[in-house]
Amino acid sequence: MREQVGIVGAGVSGLTCAVLFAERGYRTSIFAEESGPRITSAAAAAIWFPYDAEPAEAVIAWSLETFEVLRELSGTPGSGVSMLELRSFSRAGELKIPAWAISLGARRLSPSLTPSCFTSGFTLDVPLTDTTLYLDYLAERFRHARGEIHVGVRLDQLEEVNRDYPLLVNCTGVGARTLLPDPEVEPHRGQVVIVPKTPQSHAVVCDGPPLMYAIPRANDCVFGGTNELSADRNADPATTARIIAECSRVLNIEPPKVLGERVGLRPFRRSGICLRADQLRDGRPVIHNYGHGGSGFTVSWGCAHAVQVLARTT
Repeated sequence: MREQVGIVGAGVSGLTCAVLFAERGYRTSIFAEESGPRITSAAAAAIWFPYDAEPAEAVIAWSLETFEVLRELSGTPGSGVSMLELRSFSRAGELKIPAWAISLGARRLSPSLTPSCFTSGFTLDVPLTDTTLYLDYLAERFRHARGEIHVGVRLDQLEEVNRDYPLLVNCTGVGARTLLPDPEVEPHRGQVVIVPKTPQSHAVVCDGPPLMYAIPRANDCVFGGTNELSADRNADPATTARIIAECSRVLNIEPPKVLGERVGLRPFRRSGICLRADQLRDGRPVIHNYGHGGSGFTVSWGCAHAVQVLARTT
């Protein structure tokens, strides 16, 4: 009998870990309270970019590993992954190009390619994961490897997962704050607006303040955004109006029609991403993989591979 693994959480981190375990022969099940459009991963703009996560050295290493996997997936029909030009800008002064970006071929933008509201910027090609396709792609790939997904499972503690699963992987994101509990975890609320496709063929990002991004996808465009300490998952009309106005100003276009609004809670952890082996009160080993902040998609495969290494030595 293959060893059984229980993954708690059905966001991008949980799905990615589950795919790796299932495709390596483990009998793997995902347990989640919810899935679909209300989870944070579904609301993410999901362009590859290390953001709002620590520690920087580990985040960059996991990000670069994920970059290579996603770049390969960009050639897989139906995956929802594509390569897209990202233009990152600053509102004041000269924007320094990070060393990791230089290693990926980043180059400074000329003044003619810099919108008048910005002072400098750089460009590089990065993976974009269209969440309307990519999460379903991961779920289908997991099921194809004989994995099972159980939704509607509400846990007050990890020990409630059936003891038939001798190894657990905790990918509960913001939920880890109360489930473990881990008071280091805090919800960084992000609101985005979905609009029709815009004329630009590249993503525009400014970490702000104010935070602003416009990310074209196959069938629409994601305007953002916010990053505030809040657990409110309801879309705020005033915030939507501000996002539309700022993105339209930067792109120099007429304000587009609003197709939808999404709110996600980035699982930021003050002392950095938690990726380590631990032991439950009932003696079972658990591997924690949460606290990815705004970099969940960006570090997903790197972190999942690290979880695999820990599983082999736990």
